[in-house]
Amino acid sequence: METERNDKVIVGAEPAAASAREEVDPKGRPLAIVPATVPWLEFAVFVAVAVILAWLVCLPLWLSGEGLGNVMLVQVSGMAMMFTPLIAVVVAMFVQRRRTGGPRASIVRYLGIWPLRPFGRVLGMTALAFFGIFVLVAVAYLVGAAFGWMQVDLLGLSGFKAQLAQLPGLEEIPVAVAVIGYLVIMALGSLFNLTVAFGEEVGWRGWLLTSLRPLGTWPALIIVGVIWGLWHAPLILLGYNFARPDITGLAFMVGGCVMLGILFGWLRLRTGSIWPAVAGHAALNGSAGMLLGLFIDGSAEAPDMALVSFLGVSGWIVSAIVIAVLFATGQFRKQPELGFKRPKAVAPAPVAPAASATETPTSGTTGTPATSPTAAPSREVL
Repeated sequence: METERNDKVIVGAEPAAASAREEVDPKGRPLAIVPATVPWLEFAVFVAVAVILAWLVCLPLWLSGEGLGNVMLVQVSGMAMMFTPLIAVVVAMFVQRRRTGGPRASIVRYLGIWPLRPFGRVLGMTALAFFGIFVLVAVAYLVGAAFGWMQVDLLGLSGFKAQLAQLPGLEEIPVAVAVIGYLVIMALGSLFNLTVAFGEEVGWRGWLLTSLRPLGTWPALIIVGVIWGLWHAPLILLGYNFARPDITGLAFMVGGCVMLGILFGWLRLRTGSIWPAVAGHAALNGSAGMLLGLFIDGSAEAPDMALVSFLGVSGWIVSAIVIAVLFATGQFRKQPELGFKRPKAVAPAPVAPAASATETPTSGTTGTPATSPTAAPSREVL
């Protein structure tokens, strides 16, 4: 016999509303974060605010006539620009919260900020992202060298020694010690970048990726990557990153952000948390230039960064290999949400059998006293 059903209730099964009660936090907010549909109005608000603010904070670079020549102004504008997605999140979520009715997931869960549970998975993937990016950036430079796009000197470290020669008092330091100190500085600098990387990632992988997930995993990842790349236009069109102050530079940036965005997006989806993506982003910003200085041949011409950097063609190749491995092993299908610690259910107290005034006779000479049924345990609703 065919089962009768409608949109809300399946006959013979527990109503959807009842089962949903098992998936709320103690405040009655849904644990699931993915919206039923894409909030397109809030999407447009987020993109508009992020892009407009990015141009505004970089406007002094365009008006000064110096472009990227004023290094301090570039640093200040770049750091300020990295917080514009965070501001866009605040505006978009304000609109989203006022428009959407009914219970909503908590803001920190929606953005992947908290809770950090399961802690081991989040912490382990964060560490993997932080140190793994160092490895991937180094491999990208080696790929560039393999294709003849740059010259490296891994044995003589001529490029690194040329840098040391420009710093008074470091000539007598053994090269091995200098390299170790250099890598420590690189790691510390990457840690320093965590704050500004959070400003970006809470927007791209926190709010935007979550809001686009109703479209499907791959459309959401690619759209976020394209928007992320185009958002960099105020700096890229000045020649930042690739020394190509034109549409080709922006195209390379979009390509790099799509590939890198898939990796960072996988970190977000695989853990439910934005912190691995934040760590990977900070590590990239802190290591890309320093590892190039460690690897490059001091006597060679400067390479084309559109070919050898991690956001360039070499990085696309490395990222594509990693993405292919993740896809082949089914890693993109594993998309857990951050866990929530539920209170332990209290076991019901045992109920003593009730005494019976009479005995039920049996075919034998003895009888068994009748007992009252024990009370069913109560079901705790969070």
